Amino acid sequence: MTRSTRGGRRSRLGVRDIAAMIQWRGARSDAPGALASAYSIADLRAMARRTVPKPIFDFIDGGAGDEVAVRRNVERFETASLVPRVLRDVSRIDTSTHFLGSAARAPFGFAPVGMTRLAHPDGELAAVRAAARLGVPYVLSTMASSSLEAVAAAAPEADRWFQLYLWKDRAASEALIRRASALGYRALVLTVDVPVAGQRLRDARNGMTLPPSFPLRSVAGLARHPRWLARTLRSEPLGFAALDLKPGGFAEQSNAILDASTTFADLAWMRGMWTGPLVVKGILSAADAAEAVRLGADAVVVSNHGGRQLENVISTWDALGSVRAAVGDRAAVYLDGGVRSGTHIAAALAAGADAVFMGRAYVYGLMAGGEAGALRAGRMLQSGLARTMALLGAATIGDIAADMLHVPARD
Repeated sequence: MTRSTRGGRRSRLGVRDIAAMIQWRGARSDAPGALASAYSIADLRAMARRTVPKPIFDFIDGGAGDEVAVRRNVERFETASLVPRVLRDVSRIDTSTHFLGSAARAPFGFAPVGMTRLAHPDGELAAVRAAARLGVPYVLSTMASSSLEAVAAAAPEADRWFQLYLWKDRAASEALIRRASALGYRALVLTVDVPVAGQRLRDARNGMTLPPSFPLRSVAGLARHPRWLARTLRSEPLGFAALDLKPGGFAEQSNAILDASTTFADLAWMRGMWTGPLVVKGILSAADAAEAVRLGADAVVVSNHGGRQLENVISTWDALGSVRAAVGDRAAVYLDGGVRSGTHIAAALAAGADAVFMGRAYVYGLMAGGEAGALRAGRMLQSGLARTMALLGAATIGDIAADMLHVPARD
């Protein structure tokens, strides 16, 4: 190995030259510990797989049936190409936007995910604190393992929304709605794509039940994750905070309480009860989107439940365009499903979404490192979006236009 000298001669590199090339303390990062080595959501997913027992990871990561819909949600983003505009002033990038009248620092939110204390003992409390630090909305699930009150107390400054499944017991549903309103949850999100629970084969094969219990064959696997086990044993017992259910499989428990007879008339009833923003989540049909907005929805979420319900269902990417066309400017349109990067967010906005929600992405972070991990996931998306916007020639969210997206024709 040689180096040039002023006289044109070449000499060998010295020890000092080589030592100067070595990062003795590693690259600087605002993430603690091992999280500093995670640079993508895929990295966080790999860390999560190593951190928690297999049945827990599979409960979060898995989907319905052979999981075609889970894969399709992500893969369809890869078919879209971005078309940058050049010679635009992108010296300052502004990722801020609004969610139903409330300012946010980025066009993404934390989607509702049930039982996140399985991922980390701080679960929903860690997630809402991370969302508050990022300045984006957090949606608490009906199936949460922390109460409405505990989440509100953990981050009173957060833009908190509450997601609801309509139960057979309408009085219980109404009581939850009134609790959420009294505690300052700003928006109500009605999930409409779970008349019955999907068939989640990973959970069935693992013998997974809730509250968590494991067959004897899985006990050795728990022992291979002593840190997760120790944290879990030191925390409060796991269970649904808003529900009093007998132990059992997730599908069995869901089917016991969910009302398969729910119709659009129930949406009209809910609109009459709730005075704040009303969001309908689980829309894939243009006709359904139009009807939801006609009945008073302020926003719809194009979502297939992360591929966890109907097998071989249309991807959220493929459904987005027709839903946007049906709704027009009469309501906000959000996308949920398959978002794994800032580039995905930019593509979704160019395709017509007002913003996106992520579920698995932040829960991978929770599994990998609690609140810091969820924050790491959010910062990856925000920084990735800012970089993508600069390269696209879009200084603001409003500058991301449809002509920046190229989707090839499909056979």
